Amino acid sequence: MTVGILLTALHQATEAAVPVTIGIFVDQAVASGELMPLVWCVVMLFALFAVLSNAWKLGARQIVRAIEFETHELRLEIAQRVLDPRGQRTGLRSGELLSIATSDAEKAALVMRALSLGCAAGTALLVSSVSLLLVDVPLGIGVLIGVPLVVLGIQGLSPLLTRRTSTQQEAVAQTTALATDLVGGLRTLRGIGAQHNAAARYRRSSQDTLRATLRAVSTAGLQDGVSIALSGLLLAAVAGVAGWFALNGRISIGELITVVGLAQFIAEPVGTLGYASQVLAGSRASAGRLASVLSSPPLVESGTTTVVDPAQPLLQLDGVSYKTLADVDLTLRPGESVGVLCYDPRDADALLTVVAGRALEYSGAVRVGGTAIDELDIDVLRNTVLLERHETDLFEGTLRTNLLVESPSLERVMTAAGAADLIEELDRPLADRGQALSGGQRQRLGLARALLAEPPLLVLHDPSTAVDAVTEELLAEGLAEVRSGLTTLVLTSSPALLGKMDRVVVLADGAVVTEGAHAELAETDATYQEAVLR
Repeated sequence: MTVGILLTALHQATEAAVPVTIGIFVDQAVASGELMPLVWCVVMLFALFAVLSNAWKLGARQIVRAIEFETHELRLEIAQRVLDPRGQRTGLRSGELLSIATSDAEKAALVMRALSLGCAAGTALLVSSVSLLLVDVPLGIGVLIGVPLVVLGIQGLSPLLTRRTSTQQEAVAQTTALATDLVGGLRTLRGIGAQHNAAARYRRSSQDTLRATLRAVSTAGLQDGVSIALSGLLLAAVAGVAGWFALNGRISIGELITVVGLAQFIAEPVGTLGYASQVLAGSRASAGRLASVLSSPPLVESGTTTVVDPAQPLLQLDGVSYKTLADVDLTLRPGESVGVLCYDPRDADALLTVVAGRALEYSGAVRVGGTAIDELDIDVLRNTVLLERHETDLFEGTLRTNLLVESPSLERVMTAAGAADLIEELDRPLADRGQALSGGQRQRLGLARALLAEPPLLVLHDPSTAVDAVTEELLAEGLAEVRSGLTTLVLTSSPALLGKMDRVVVLADGAVVTEGAHAELAETDATYQEAVLR
């Protein structure tokens, strides 16, 4: 960045020196009629333009490299913050975060362009002012006074431009978030016949974004107009005074050419300062949005304990109350498989949040391997407890790369997860988010991925909701086989899965009401029968 600024400043200094050199050329070579001054002036101009062109080429390249590098670094910072296992409290939707990580990161990095342009324009104005002072002191003083006034006039619109640019970027982010939500739920919207309402909602959001963009662009245009008008007035004033001085013999013809050339050239750096202020306004607005994400507090704090006692229960809940849960006790001993049946789906969601360590305010105690869950290092917790929900996230690549783990037992685990039909297609490219796969295939692929990770405690949430009864039975048998000797917690109402569990815990109205073997509960508990047996 420093090298780029120095080179672009050199470019502007040499460009400002062009009218000075031409003035010297006229006075020393043309007026005298001698050959050697003419040759030296030609050599001087040649060297000047060689430095000018190369300084711009090399300087601009360095600035662009710096901008692209910083943009990449900002995107990595945002991605790291969003993917932080502790979570984040930005309150922003995925589409808004996507807009910040792409558009805002790019615009924030453009502060480097504004800085380089401002330094280069300042250098040009400094060289021009000094040259004018050497030609005539009053002219130089007039320019030194006039240029700051012009710059202040331009900067007067910057706060308004910053506010309107920020509003426009927020509107763009909201529209992007809405578009992301609508695309993700398009099938559902079509299924319930709500696609026309969704389109109307997006149209309104898009029109709001258009109005915000037009306001921001109008302010930028006004600033451009003010910049051109003020620099034009300054040029006319300087050229008029210089012409009067030349008529009176106060300055030579060459000096007149220098003054008029510099006065005309000054319009360029003044305009550049106006453009730099626009870029800076946009960068500040984007930087504020980036900062709001990067400074957002985590959802959960990471503890410091890095050791889990394998002799202790891998999961233990003592009198836990959270949302719909009320004084829940649950213990999973090492190597035990436990099924949990929640009559109210809200109880299942609350229990999963607690087990995953994402509950913000709860009463009671939650321990993993004998250590309070909020005292465990977040990486240790994630490596110990793997939560696989029934909604599976798939990524660009192939089925094999989505499994993440190469294992000699890959085919065995795929079969256990009921995904034997996908073994021959492991190198098949995936469409966006795996849309070419059925819901059942995506769910089984996610289960296979979780099984391959071999976590000490695997927590599954309805792993068989998108498969048929035959596949469900195969999946239950495969899960029991692969997880034999390992600790597993399954929240489900599937009789096939519950039948393979060592015991079943039943939650009703947020509390544990009964527990026992599936076969025993199915025979003696009418409510259990109604919820499970099909």
